[in-house]
Amino acid sequence: MKKWLFFIFAVCFSQNAFAQSAENLRTIETYLNSLNSLEATFVQMSSNGGTAEGRLFIKKPNKIRMEYAEPTNVLIVGDGKDIVYNDFELDQVTHIDYDDIPASLILANDIKIDGKKLKVSDFYQDSGSTTITLDYADRGDIGPITLVFSNNPMELLQWKIVDPQSIEVTVSLYDTQKDIPLDDKIFKFKNKKSSPLNYKKK
Repeated sequence: MKKWLFFIFAVCFSQNAFAQSAENLRTIETYLNSLNSLEATFVQMSSNGGTAEGRLFIKKPNKIRMEYAEPTNVLIVGDGKDIVYNDFELDQVTHIDYDDIPASLILANDIKIDGKKLKVSDFYQDSGSTTITLDYADRGDIGPITLVFSNNPMELLQWKIVDPQSIEVTVSLYDTQKDIPLDDKIFKFKNKKSSPLNYKKK
C-alpha cells in the first residue's frame, strides 16, 4: 500500500513539475516575442580574463548595435541581413551571418521553445531569477546560449555563450530600457575608420 501511495504521489508530482516547466517556457517565449526594442549598458566578461563594456541597442527583427568603449574600440552592427564586426584599431571589417551566432536567438520575432528548433538543456529558477540554457537542434556547430532573467518583473539580465575558440563569453545588462523608439539609422554600418563611438565610458 505504501509503495502504491509513493508511486501515485511521484506521478502527480512529476506531472505538476512538467506543467510548471511548460508554463515557465511559455512565459519566457512571451517575454522574448513581445520585446520590440531594447537599450542597455553592457559588461562583457570572458573566461580567458578579457573584460569590456559598452552600449547595446536592439530593434526587432534582427537589428543590433554594440558599441564597445575604449580601449576595446569595436563596433558590431546588424541591419537584419548580416552582422558587421568593425575593429577600429586594426581597421578591419568582418561580415558575419546571423546563423553563425547563438545570440541571434534574442533578435528573432517568433521564438518557440518546443524541442524542435530549440530545446532546453538546463533550467533553474529561484525566487529572484530564471536561468535557461537552449540548444539549437539544426545549426551544426553552433553552441548553446544561456539566458538569465529577473522574475518580477521579467527582464533579460544576461546571456552566456561559448565561442568557436571554446571561450565562455558572458554579457550582463544594466540600466535597461525596453520598447523605446530607436532610429533605423543606428543599425546601418558606415565604413569609416574615424567614426566615433556613441558610447563613452564613465
